[in-house]
Amino acid sequence: MKELLRFTPVIKKTVWGGRRLAQEFHYCADSDGIGECWGISAHPHGDCVVAQGRFQGMKLSQLYREHRELFGNLQSPDFPLLVKIIDAEKKLSIQVHPHDEYARLHENGSQGKTECWYVMDCPEKAELIIGHHARTREQLEMMIREGRYEELIRRVSVHKGDFIRINPGTIHSITEAMLILEIQQNSDITYRVYDYERLVNGQPRALHVEQSIAVTNVPDQSDKENIMQAGALSKNMIHQLIDCAYFRVYKLEINRKYLMKMKAPFIQISVLSGMGTIDGKKLEKGDHIILPNGYDEAEFDGELEMILSAPIG
Repeated sequence: MKELLRFTPVIKKTVWGGRRLAQEFHYCADSDGIGECWGISAHPHGDCVVAQGRFQGMKLSQLYREHRELFGNLQSPDFPLLVKIIDAEKKLSIQVHPHDEYARLHENGSQGKTECWYVMDCPEKAELIIGHHARTREQLEMMIREGRYEELIRRVSVHKGDFIRINPGTIHSITEAMLILEIQQNSDITYRVYDYERLVNGQPRALHVEQSIAVTNVPDQSDKENIMQAGALSKNMIHQLIDCAYFRVYKLEINRKYLMKMKAPFIQISVLSGMGTIDGKKLEKGDHIILPNGYDEAEFDGELEMILSAPIG
């Protein structure tokens, strides 16, 4: 029997979060400062629960351990991906993520963090921080230790509908008033390069200067090819946005019935906007579901803008 998996998301308060996740989505969040919705996650820092069906009440991590057949019998010991929506009312810290080898050696066997962003909404003339201007590691270290962050960072113009790839070792930051869908490896390792001297409970948040210097790519490897304009792609077609070592990501926007045929170990679906159905079951803005292994054909109907993602099997 084909049964899609629907989850209760994990909602997280942050120092930079806002109100949009509580006001514009159907999540159970009733306070200010909600920065993240972890829509599909089996990470110990946020483990989503199956909301209905045969596996109702089971955490995704347990479901992955005990019913690996639903996920194409992947060899990965842990669920491989994490999907979240980020509401940055204020700017995030300037940060960098490690690659797999560094994380394994220095972060208790954790995965590194390759991620990508889809800009769901942003102000006019919005910018993100992606990359840096240091020519050598010595120069990078000097600029970080001397606090020359504006000289160090590269600012890039972005628009609603842009898709951005963030490789490990890339200095980056989400700026204020951005709404971002993020798809990433199942990792929560972030090294803060700079946090604008913000105080939390009267104390600055910890920076990770030594780790940041160690893992940042020098020279910088980010460029304009890391950004794709995906906001106005043709409807009723699947468009591949990225194919990397860990996942593939696609965009699908429909305004009529659409029969999707796609094979993957499993398929994650995040609804960015609209309302409709999948095989007669309701879909709306903010929903995150998994089509388990063998659910290779699904019929959508309505007006829906979606991001699809799948692990590399």
